[in-house]
Amino acid sequence: MARGFTLALCIGNAIAFLPRTHLSAPTLLRSADADDYPSDATAPVEAALIDAAEAAPPMSPDALKVALFGLGAATSRGESATADEKDELKTLATMLEGHRDDGAGAPTARAKGTWELCASTTQLFRSSPFFMAGRAVCAEGEEAKRYNWFCDMHRAALAISTIDRVRQVVSDDKVTSEFEVDVGAVPFLSDYTPFSYSGGLPVTIRGAIVSTADITRTDATEHELFMDTVRIKGSNIPGLRALLDGPVALDSRALSSTLEGIDALNYAPPKPVFRTTFCDDTIRVSRDQDDNVFVYRKVSSSTEPRAFDDAPSDLNVGSLVAGFVDSFSWI
Repeated sequence: MARGFTLALCIGNAIAFLPRTHLSAPTLLRSADADDYPSDATAPVEAALIDAAEAAPPMSPDALKVALFGLGAATSRGESATADEKDELKTLATMLEGHRDDGAGAPTARAKGTWELCASTTQLFRSSPFFMAGRAVCAEGEEAKRYNWFCDMHRAALAISTIDRVRQVVSDDKVTSEFEVDVGAVPFLSDYTPFSYSGGLPVTIRGAIVSTADITRTDATEHELFMDTVRIKGSNIPGLRALLDGPVALDSRALSSTLEGIDALNYAPPKPVFRTTFCDDTIRVSRDQDDNVFVYRKVSSSTEPRAFDDAPSDLNVGSLVAGFVDSFSWI
């Protein structure tokens, strides 16, 4: 009798503290084949958990959005997410896709506007058409594995940088990716030794990596992209700003044409496909060819990329001086 009561109490506590998303997704708890279930002493507990999951009401779209964006906020849009949290993020996104709003009108027309990335199951920069094109060049298998490793190492090498806003600006025939980054620039040299580093001056290098791609084909769920150029916009490095905002750009289209002209390479320009589900007019879930998930919210109907004219090119010294004067003006 006491043993039965203890078992019931354990089951009740387990159910009470199960995450809401798991209660609403019984597929995470049940094997694909019911015969795979164990027949030992743990079976009654697992059976009770499954019954509770199946009895729970499905989550509403609003509840899914709260859970999804909450998880994205807690994990820096997925950058610091564990493997389990990435699985949960993907599950929530898939459940939200189940409430998709097919709406009316052409997909490109519905996609038009400025969208901010709020959550992802992979590196945030892989939402850029440049990195999607890089992945599309690689064959499945070992080449894809090496590319994924390269992306991991690329982010690790940029660990001192802070990723700010990540946007996609979509027009009738073009996608522009804006990836804003901050990097600390000047350490306190007197504090730097081979064994320690205790701080630095609040001088920051800022800029945005802006890549553009043409939309060459679209249907109800897919956009096929043809990579065009990559530029650095809004740099706050004095003297370099005018050059970067002007003629300097990586023209991948010209490089692609050159490679196509070399018969021995048998090269075809990559045109990655970005699949999208519109959950409503303001939320969309997109996936790349590896089924990585990117969740966006629409912030405006503007199809014009940011000009970055308002970004000062002073290494943040202007705001640093202004803040100092404001804070110590009473002395």
